[in-house]
Amino acid sequence: MATIARENDYYTLINVFTVTPEDQDRIYDAVIEATDIIEKFPGFVSANVHKSYDGTRVINYAQWLSKDEFDAMRAHPSVQDHFKACRAITDDIVPIFCEVVHVHRSPSAGPDHAR
Repeated sequence: MATIARENDYYTLINVFTVTPEDQDRIYDAVIEATDIIEKFPGFVSANVHKSYDGTRVINYAQWLSKDEFDAMRAHPSVQDHFKACRAITDDIVPIFCEVVHVHRSPSAGPDHAR
């Protein structure tokens, strides 16, 4: 599970995959398969995958210890086929690299708060 906190200073990637509703499960499966490989690389912290209710997007929120470790994974030959599989489903992939600069939590929510 991701821990979103400024103090962590993680390198964060938010990938937005836009698809037709018929392809949402396909891109979701491809992202999960890629993550099963990627999670073994040094520096990987977490990945959380979201499916939009309208069926047109899959969003991957991934955290890495550093940009260098992310870049090393991204360049590794063992992940290239997984990236190609995602691009075969959609060319509409928007990677957003960012840093956490603010976290606002409910005062009543503890670290394990659930609804």
